[in-house]
Amino acid sequence: MKLIKTTEAVGHVLCHDMTQIIKGVTKDAIFRKGHIVTEEDIEVLLSIGKDNLYVWEKTEGILHENEAAKILYDMCVSDYMIPSEIKEGKIDIFATRAGLFKVDQKRLMAINSLSEMIIATRHGNFPVQEGDKLAGTRIIPLIIEDFKMEKAKVIAGEKPLLEILPFTHKKVGIVTTGNEVFYGRIKDVFGPVIIEKVTEYHAEVIGHTIMNDDPEKITNAIQELIDAGAELIICTGGMSVDPDDTTPTAIKNTGAKLISYGAPVLPGAMFLLAYYNETIPILGLPGCVMYSKRTIFDLVLPRVMANDSISKDDLAGLGHGGLCLNCPVCTFPNCAFGK
Repeated sequence: MKLIKTTEAVGHVLCHDMTQIIKGVTKDAIFRKGHIVTEEDIEVLLSIGKDNLYVWEKTEGILHENEAAKILYDMCVSDYMIPSEIKEGKIDIFATRAGLFKVDQKRLMAINSLSEMIIATRHGNFPVQEGDKLAGTRIIPLIIEDFKMEKAKVIAGEKPLLEILPFTHKKVGIVTTGNEVFYGRIKDVFGPVIIEKVTEYHAEVIGHTIMNDDPEKITNAIQELIDAGAELIICTGGMSVDPDDTTPTAIKNTGAKLISYGAPVLPGAMFLLAYYNETIPILGLPGCVMYSKRTIFDLVLPRVMANDSISKDDLAGLGHGGLCLNCPVCTFPNCAFGK
């Protein structure tokens, strides 16, 4: 780039967008990068405070902000994503279908630590819908040395930083436990809550069994639902440490691999996660899921529905942000819960 007086800019090529800001009316580029300045443009440029202009002089080894933003975009994007128009050196990324949004936080942080370039994303491990904005990419200066972008490429590697995992339409089996429900002393209010939440993901509930607190019968009920084709088992009730609460024992007795009994999330501390034959999740839901608007179930369910394997470390990491504040007006997922 070279700096020249605006009054001498006729015939020169602008190297970045020129933005006009009129409060309450507009904030947009009136001239785009690459525009050739005409005599009629001079007064307009002066009116937005541009007494001097940078005009583009292509130099080997130097990238314009638009070129650099495209490089950052290419590092991020994968299936089911599209770019916005490049505007003022920035590219936004949008989802083209619903799914679970995933972010490689380690590589993202490494690239953002290089300075002079940014990739800003929404939180990962949450659902997104078609049309949602996922991220934005840009560099801070108007131009940047090519070797700096090469460093970012090395960090990014071949795998995109961002991913959308489409939701699967699972067959769900529900096992409600508890003598009080089984013998009709109280009405089951757990089942309707679970059915409502899973049907948001277009799941098919193929069976809902109510069992007493006999662990052997609970184990058999789980196995029968799996044999019937269930791809997700949700057990409700009997998840505390009381002697009469036997659901965790029953889940273990299926032979499923226990990932965690307990999670640093409130509400939801007594949550249990196991995998049967490595592929079928079994969730043990604590009683809070019945009456709390948002719980551990809301953080785990999207990942389960996208076949995103959850580890013990993943659950442990939920402790930072795992306290629901029970706001009078719930704005989840547009809040700090689970982040």
